[in-house]
Amino acid sequence: MTRTTFFCGLLLACGASFGWAAEAAVLTAETQARRRKEFTERAAAAEAALAGDAQSVSAYSARGDARLFLGEFAGAVADFEKMIALDPTQDAPHWRLGIAYYFTGDFAKSARQFEKYHAYDGRDRENGIWKFLAQAKGENIAKARAGMLVYTRFDREPFPSLYEMFAGKMSPDEVLAEVAKKGLTENEEVMFFANYYAGLEEDLRGRRARALELLGKAVASPAGRDARGGAGYMWQVARLHWERLRAAK
Repeated sequence: MTRTTFFCGLLLACGASFGWAAEAAVLTAETQARRRKEFTERAAAAEAALAGDAQSVSAYSARGDARLFLGEFAGAVADFEKMIALDPTQDAPHWRLGIAYYFTGDFAKSARQFEKYHAYDGRDRENGIWKFLAQAKGENIAKARAGMLVYTRFDREPFPSLYEMFAGKMSPDEVLAEVAKKGLTENEEVMFFANYYAGLEEDLRGRRARALELLGKAVASPAGRDARGGAGYMWQVARLHWERLRAAK
């Protein structure tokens, strides 16, 4: 999605170095502990700010992000909803709330939040992918495909192909082949998003091993892991997806 000024420095904590292999942890226990400590401290700093100003939208935003990255999804929802209560103009562009709803399992609210964002930014296919994912989980894939948002303007790579994939017109392997055909395999950010969303599609297809492989590649990507903008935020979300799928039996 179009990632602008929401991050407030939160992503500076995302720069650890990780390796990946099919059967090895992408994140070591040490780096996981360090990450949890960093985000816990950021949540505490936001709480201190709220103690001084209980109406601070930016403090709720920062704490909501920290809670999301810590896997405290209900807390993230509460903070993001409070932002909107304090400033209703935050509602339509609040794709982060849609992601938080998704991870709490409130798929109907998640899909609705991404519909709101579409009215705010009608070009961003990544938003449409999340609306599809929420509806696919909450209802079924057929209904999600029937309700996919319509896009007419070009979007950044690799999202046009990824959107076709979720529409059932391409396979994950075909998307990755298309990326290679366009000479984009050296573009680490493109490959991060391609692997992440191809992995989610494989998960929807019930191919857990392949999904874990692709999500692992996404989490190992320095383009997302070391980024301080939109890709960095979505790297954290990819990590949450990878951890959840890896823990599932």
